[in-house]
Amino acid sequence: MSVKKFLTIPLSAALACTVVACSSDSGSSSASGGEGGGDNYILVNGTEPQNPLVPADTNETGGGKIIDQIFSGLVYYDSDGKEHNDLAEKIETEDSQLYTITVRKDAKFSDGSPVKAENFVKAWNYAVANDLMSASFMEPIKGYAEGAKEMEGLKIVDDQTFTVELTQPEADFPLRLGYSAFFPLPDVAYDDIKAYGDNPVSNGPYKLAEWNHDTDALIVPNPEYNGPREVKNDGVKFVFYPQQDAAYADLLSGQLDVLDSVPDNALTAFETDLDGRSVNQPAAVFQSFTIPERLEHFSGEEGNLRRQAISMAINRDEVTDKIFQKSRTPAKDFTSPVIAGYSDDIKGSEVLKYDPEKAKELWAKADEISPWSGKFEIAYNADGGHQGWVDAVTNSIRNTLGIDAEGKPYPDFKSFRDDISKHTITTAFRTGWQADYPGLGNFLVPLYTTGASSNDGEYSSPEFDAAMKKAAGATSVDESNKLYNDGQEILFKDLPATPLWYSNATGGWADTVDNVKFNWKSVPDYNEITKK
Repeated sequence: MSVKKFLTIPLSAALACTVVACSSDSGSSSASGGEGGGDNYILVNGTEPQNPLVPADTNETGGGKIIDQIFSGLVYYDSDGKEHNDLAEKIETEDSQLYTITVRKDAKFSDGSPVKAENFVKAWNYAVANDLMSASFMEPIKGYAEGAKEMEGLKIVDDQTFTVELTQPEADFPLRLGYSAFFPLPDVAYDDIKAYGDNPVSNGPYKLAEWNHDTDALIVPNPEYNGPREVKNDGVKFVFYPQQDAAYADLLSGQLDVLDSVPDNALTAFETDLDGRSVNQPAAVFQSFTIPERLEHFSGEEGNLRRQAISMAINRDEVTDKIFQKSRTPAKDFTSPVIAGYSDDIKGSEVLKYDPEKAKELWAKADEISPWSGKFEIAYNADGGHQGWVDAVTNSIRNTLGIDAEGKPYPDFKSFRDDISKHTITTAFRTGWQADYPGLGNFLVPLYTTGASSNDGEYSSPEFDAAMKKAAGATSVDESNKLYNDGQEILFKDLPATPLWYSNATGGWADTVDNVKFNWKSVPDYNEITKK
């Protein structure tokens, strides 16, 4: 007889009061037209979202920061990356293939309508049918196919219950359910999805009050939210800065409350400048750059040789020491050391070691196939503080290989991402990954499997796809992690991206706020911050 596994994740003790009653109240009126007291808004840095705020159609940090606050999923992740129930009352399975999910009866959207099982099922089906950016996260569900109208693995049992049948057992499936791809949508969303994304009805601890494009966005407490993430301020305003230097200057002068990324030129002094109001801690963030195979000289055997040569021409130790003041750690794999199962000894990872002579040898072999011509460029967004490391990396490549190499700045993150998403970018470009959920597979499957949501380089390897499917279907998370690491050996042969380093969370706050804590993936817990 099989033993029934209850994957119910502990829900925080029942809140003693509603979010509105618990929120501090300055008694002032909102200067920006939102709800709550304007004096208690927390001012933080952000970037203009690439797309309307539709959860399954957002896979970049500008929109992601806002969506993670205004929406809630079946589970959420605490500061340490541990999952807890939010909208889920329980998640049950006997075999890790068929899951029964029960939604809390008291969960509501910001317009007062109830959150039901069908809000999840319809949203997940809609993401696949309309090929939204995170649709590939549904790939494990039975009946998934690009553009499929409905997945047969999703069935509504009643208002609060639905079942999810996967194509194979996957022990870590519940761990993924706190990611925005799996958030629910209200019925009103489908009337005009773009208009909805500009002013969404949501179900998280906050709701959107204003979005002044290219300037800022304001979120305020959602009075309909009664989940475990208590809001302790009157709202959060994301200010979209064209340069990180300006944001840091505003932080020092008290015109910005919290900054989640310190500019390179301040790394030597920020801990002194902020005097106990800073953080410098490991986070689930991986940095790289991607060279699309469609670029001239980067396909086939020639492309493999050139990618390896470029990787071995980069002095990662020097860049992380001189540019980042040791707030980055040279990469040893494609994931992150803060994730359970990480290994720094994967076969093939020697391609990440600085070896000028080997780099020149590999480049010469590539020239025998087709002589190099042109310029090697790495594109980046100028509003993200990337110029310093891009210049250092391209200098290292130029000095080692004797080729013309330099950075190619885009004015802002949105225009940069638009060219990447449309696959119209004509150079290499900076890439990276801030974890969606705390699992090794999250750093690999969405970025490198065929047709995946964040496979910006359009890499395709049937061998790697099969390795990832095998890893996901392991009988335990430990076995799954071993298989994910085995699969990374394929990536080191092909280098669909060039790993650079793991990022620390380097941020700080002004003396205008208290209770600032950066979580496992380097994002402040916005709902916990209080204004002095």
